[in-house]
Amino acid sequence: MKAISDSVVAVILGGGAGTRLYPLTASRSKPAVPIAGKYRLVDIPISNCINSDINRMFVLTQFNSASLNKHIKNTYHFGAFSIGFVDILAAEQTPDNPGWFQGTADAVRQSLRHISNLDFEYILILSGDQLYQMDFREMLDTHITQKADISIATIPVIAKEAS
Repeated sequence: MKAISDSVVAVILGGGAGTRLYPLTASRSKPAVPIAGKYRLVDIPISNCINSDINRMFVLTQFNSASLNKHIKNTYHFGAFSIGFVDILAAEQTPDNPGWFQGTADAVRQSLRHISNLDFEYILILSGDQLYQMDFREMLDTHITQKADISIATIPVIAKEAS
């Protein structure tokens, strides 16, 4: 198997309206909401990727995305000789896709045409607005060992904590 940095591309979902976080989302998408001063919610999955040696990331944006796009552009820079990047893939209307993203799966589906020109074996799909700390290498190793078609990381909670 290739090194994780060469075999994995991360897709970070950053397009939600974030209505439950209003008024913090009045002028920005939920992943662009500030946390701990200069950081944004989207920095959590990006940091988890970087710390897991995954350095090719796409952030899918759609709703109120200007501040998120600006934050990504101004924050993440890899060396000139690195294959690493954090790129924005904004929702777009095309002749074969005249509508905007119609949910999570559709956002990933519509973005595949931009991602498929890269050399990779696995796509890691992440939420851009959840707080967690995870080394994705362990999950990927288990995925490969088990010869899984798909792997999902979750944290069990009791029903009353999952409103």
